[in-house]
This record gives sequence, structure tokens and C-alpha cells, in this order.
Amino acid sequence: MSRRVIGAVAFRVGAGRAGFVGSGQGNVAGMVRTVARHDHDAGGDPALLAAKASLREMVWDRFSTGGVARFPGARNRIPNFVGAEAAAERLRGTCAWREAGTLKSNPDSPQWPVRQRALEDGKLVFMAVPRLAEPEPFFCLDPDRLLDPPRAASSIKGASRSARTVRIGDMAPVDLVITGCVAVDPAGARLGKGGGFSDLEYALAWEAGLIGPDTVVATTVHEIQVLATDRIPMADHDLLLDLIVTPDRVIACEGARLAPRLRWEELTEEKIAAIPLLSALRSADAIRP
Repeated sequence: MSRRVIGAVAFRVGAGRAGFVGSGQGNVAGMVRTVARHDHDAGGDPALLAAKASLREMVWDRFSTGGVARFPGARNRIPNFVGAEAAAERLRGTCAWREAGTLKSNPDSPQWPVRQRALEDGKLVFMAVPRLAEPEPFFCLDPDRLLDPPRAASSIKGASRSARTVRIGDMAPVDLVITGCVAVDPAGARLGKGGGFSDLEYALAWEAGLIGPDTVVATTVHEIQVLATDRIPMADHDLLLDLIVTPDRVIACEGARLAPRLRWEELTEEKIAAIPLLSALRSADAIRP
């Protein structure tokens, strides 16, 4: 089987068939089409980006062969996994959870049970609008003002009914940050799906005074996502974890976390144009005396 590349699209030719290939795939009229990778508009060191992409593929392959992936699948996503509810329950038993009144969470499927339990426990939840694609880029889920039960309200679809969208300046200080991961290591390194949104959200919230050095950052993952220490290549701006929770254990990470900042030099024009908040911030900086 051979491969030829036309523009940004790769084709496999051979064995009597031709099709598109890529990290995210769908099927249209009998042909496999490529879905754009989340890191397609990422900036930074090309070698580092390539190493991260390779590691993501390895972990997604583990899900494909390990029988632990759940809807909507693993590849090209923060992978949903068998045991996500058990991991959320284990997180619920931690001191960091008990002491938190306000959470900021990613909107991905594997952390849906975490968001549900936060609302059940009376916690205020801020959930990122997917890809930060709106001028008001966060859902505010108030447990006292839900139109649906916590399970339904904490889904992306349910949040559009039960939550109001808010600007970052209208958010309350956050006690616990929940982030989704493709892979983690015991020292606190994490690998996302490549879009850089967790890092951006964290830097924006830090600069807005919503989080600080004492804000705990946690994730829930399957054991097959926990890699050996130093296996994950990291950039200076990458978010580090304080807690990793699997269905079977809690890992307390001890890596030092630096104060983040927006690194405009590593943001592509495509990324800035796609996120209204970044476009507004750059415009404000441009007119500031």
C-alpha cells in the first residue's frame, strides 16, 4: 500500500481501494474522510508538537485495543472511558473536593460525571463553551437555578438550558480546576487533545485573578492513560496537575507549577481569530496607551 499527499490531505492507494487517512476519521459515501486534528492551528516548536501528536496516537490506540473506550469514542478526543463514574466518586472523596465551593471544568464527556456530582453537592460550576468559540465563553451552572436535574444540566446540551453564558470578568474565584487529558504522568504532566484550550483557560483565569497558586488542578482518567514519569514532552506554558484520579486510586502530584501567562508569540493568527476573547484582548492591548 502506498501513500501520496495532495495539499493537506493524505490518500492511501492500494489493496483495491483508496481513502482519506488522518487522526480523526469519518465515513462518507463509502470513503474515509479526515477530520482536522485539534493541533492543526497550534503554535510552538514543531518537534515538540510532533512528539505530542505521536504520543496521543499511542494512547488512542490503547483505547482502541483495550476495550475501555465509551461513546463518543477516543480518537481525536479527550477519551471517555469505562469507569468515569467511579473516578468521579473517588475524586468526590478527596479533601480538595470537600473544600471547593466553585469549580471550573472542561466540557468533555469523561468529566461529565464530575460536573454532575459538583452540582449534586451544591457547588457552582463554570464550564467552558466548546473551543471558547463564543464572546461569553463560559457556562455558569448554579445548582440553585437549574431547569433540569444535575445529570442533564451538566451535559453540553443541558447547559444551554440550565446555564447562562458569562464573560471571564463575570466569573467568581475558582477553588478547583477540572481538566480533561489524553495522557498524564505521576509528576503532574498532562497531554491534551492538542487544541491548547486548557492552557489558555488557565492562563486567562490566572490573569483575571480567578485562580492562584493554591487553586487545585485535577483530572479523572483511566489507568491506561497514566504513563511513566517524564514520558510526556512539556512546553513552558503547559498546565501541570495537582491530582490525578483513576477509578482505582488518587495520585498526588508534586511538580512545581509556575504562574502562567498568555504567550501571544505562540498563538497563531488562526487560533486568535477563532476565539473572540483573544481577539478582544489583542484589540484592547492595541489601543491601550
